Amino acid sequence: MQPPDVVHMTAHEARGLLDRGEVSSVELTQAVLDRIHEVEDKVKAFVTVTDELALEQARRADERIASGDAQPLTGVPMQLKDNMCTRGVATTCSSRMLQNFVPTYSATVTRRLYEQGAVLMGKGNLDEFAMGSSTENSGFFPTRNPWDLERVPGGSSGGPAAAVAAGECVYSLGSDTGGSVRQPAALCGVVGMKPTYGVVSRYGLVAFASSLDQIGPITKDVTDCAIVLSAVAGHDPADSTSIRFDVPDYAAALKKDLSGLRIGVPEEYFIEGLEKGVEGAVRQAIDVLKDLGAEIQETSLPHTGYALAVYYILAPSEASANLARYDGVKYGYAAQDAGSMWDALEKTRQQGFGPEVKRRIMLGTYALSAGYHDAYYIKAQKVRTLIRQELQEAFTRFDALVMPTSPSVAFRLGDKMDDPVQMYLNDILTMPANIAGIPGISVPCGVVDGLPVGLQFMANAMGEETLLRVAYAYEQATQWHTLRPNL
Repeated sequence: MQPPDVVHMTAHEARGLLDRGEVSSVELTQAVLDRIHEVEDKVKAFVTVTDELALEQARRADERIASGDAQPLTGVPMQLKDNMCTRGVATTCSSRMLQNFVPTYSATVTRRLYEQGAVLMGKGNLDEFAMGSSTENSGFFPTRNPWDLERVPGGSSGGPAAAVAAGECVYSLGSDTGGSVRQPAALCGVVGMKPTYGVVSRYGLVAFASSLDQIGPITKDVTDCAIVLSAVAGHDPADSTSIRFDVPDYAAALKKDLSGLRIGVPEEYFIEGLEKGVEGAVRQAIDVLKDLGAEIQETSLPHTGYALAVYYILAPSEASANLARYDGVKYGYAAQDAGSMWDALEKTRQQGFGPEVKRRIMLGTYALSAGYHDAYYIKAQKVRTLIRQELQEAFTRFDALVMPTSPSVAFRLGDKMDDPVQMYLNDILTMPANIAGIPGISVPCGVVDGLPVGLQFMANAMGEETLLRVAYAYEQATQWHTLRPNL
């Protein structure tokens, strides 16, 4: 029996079919594998496809479903960004440095999904060590946007966003350090969420910038986003930054009515350089929120204008420290043509890291060096506090904030590779949420010249239920989330 139109299926739709016995997990998984083999040569969303593991997990899921022990994600095919550890499956961070690295343990999010009976289709391509906004910085190959194969899918979670949009998995997990879940979700026309810092364990996520990194779902609709978040969220003693809290049923928070909800529109997010088509789609979306009963009010967040500068001091500084471990001694790539220990260390890092990773290591090392530490790193931490305080104050007046996710629709491959500043500006609207540690979500809100536009909401720390409610109400009042690329 072939499952109906698996390319467009959500996790909750798949759950219904599996529970009613209309399709088995093995059949569902085989259909997704067939889809991967059909379109992956065009999209390049995967670093590794785990055919045999997926079918074995699907067989076990079918046994579990038959015994009446199914959970929301049991038997549903998924993907993980290739910077989340998977025991026995290569975890490369799309870098030559970790090309042959096979972890001996799984990340907490991997384990939690496995415990639900999820089916791993493979590992998603990314900008090397999650450093980039287009997935062109992958050490292996660029991923392409399923809506237009000559354009980028966004980054750094470009592989996961493209895979979900192309029907190569039902959902995926990405990591978001400055917008790396939300921006590619916007450019690929899917839903992407960055939870509050500490809501999802980072144990087993290969670190880029530890005070900013957060794992989040990339899904086909908001309902799936809520279901996946419930599966992976929660305290983890293995992560010292993990928050102790009772994980709610996030899907229960989804309502179509926004009566009495106060939503702020920060003027600083409608910046110079915002494409007219993107602004038009977002303004129309705000009108829909009004029609749903929300109280809309313009507001100002002047300190968020410094977020880009703060981010590009703090994130490279933390990357400089985190990536010091790649020395060619304990694991990963090691240069073989060296004459001494120091020569081996230098050549390993020269040959193992790509140009963008080297650029950020050098920026961070400079910012942390004697004579510059106070002028750059400490000052950036102080401004970070101001940004956080400003947003906290805004949430005393508003339940949520609304703005564009990305200043533009997907740009052409190669257009910004030679201009790092232009590339960095792609995350200017998403970075404040990471700097403040608050949750953000992107949902589709329009199409401009055949390419998706993303609408972004932010809420106060631990405000995931409010965020999902607003996103769901908007989604259900429009049809944008039902559109799929014609591959």
